[in-house]
Amino acid sequence: MINDSQNFKTMKKYILLLVFTFQLGLDSEKDSLVPQNPFIKYQKIFRQLDDCDACGCSASGGSMGFASMLNSNFVGLRYFYQSYSSSDGLYSNSPWYDENFNTIQVWARIPVANNLQISTLLPYNFHNRQTETGSQSISGIGDLTVLGMYTLYQTHKDSTFLVHNLQLGGGIKAPLGKFDQANNGSVNPSYQVGTGSWDYILATEYIVRRKQFGINTMLNYVIKTENKNNYQFGNQFNYAGTFFYLYEKDQFSFAPQLGFSGEVYQSNYQMGQELKDTAGDIFFGKIGFEVGKDKLSMGINAMLPINQNLTGGNVEASYRWSVNLNYGL
Repeated sequence: MINDSQNFKTMKKYILLLVFTFQLGLDSEKDSLVPQNPFIKYQKIFRQLDDCDACGCSASGGSMGFASMLNSNFVGLRYFYQSYSSSDGLYSNSPWYDENFNTIQVWARIPVANNLQISTLLPYNFHNRQTETGSQSISGIGDLTVLGMYTLYQTHKDSTFLVHNLQLGGGIKAPLGKFDQANNGSVNPSYQVGTGSWDYILATEYIVRRKQFGINTMLNYVIKTENKNNYQFGNQFNYAGTFFYLYEKDQFSFAPQLGFSGEVYQSNYQMGQELKDTAGDIFFGKIGFEVGKDKLSMGINAMLPINQNLTGGNVEASYRWSVNLNYGL
């Protein structure tokens, strides 16, 4: 079993390297924008793949993505649910308690200039969990995310053997959600409505298609800052790859999808001190579809963890699922 686990972790690192190469490796084309040594700034993250933490309040974008497969520009609603269980791990028979994260988002992707789109996410969170003293619940507006994406390279449909679209961007996350300092000491410190901090996002998205078949790859890195309570969530790296088939006929579209996604968290800090067992990662397999008619579309996705190591083994993710309804612009 130990060898199997080590082999899987090694395989996962190769998958991450493959995603970077696939997304940034366009140097064979004259429009290539590959930077020198693109992996250097991520080497520290790769070295930390053996540690992990769940981050429910920060998953409003993350590996869930910021865009629709069917609509380049849209406004809509998205609901997603995350299921976790946690234990204090003090004893071998310590009880496990359920934690449920619910989020309803208003989300949109709007063109503002030539080759420039703005994505926005405004969540409302309502979470609940069981504890040794009974059930607890929190709710409220979450943190607002605004992300600008610029199209660096794009080929027109049917103009080449493969159709490419490469976007790079950045944005901010504003602390509209309430951060409750009393939850800092819980097993899952991310049981929050918001982080209470101004955070900064770097993102890239690459889509390549051959007729009806394609793959969408996404990477983003969230740089998190200290909030007014002197608490700082660890920086977060998210990645995803989704294979899809696009069927279109008479204003009707259907896109089944199959892929993977993952999240890597660095350690949290309080009063400038690193907190033990707050770094970590999780790797999901995912399946779903989107269906559209005229300007309306609906999508459903499910995510199951393949490998995880959260808070030193004291938090386990069970599954996630989401549903969205969009109107194309």
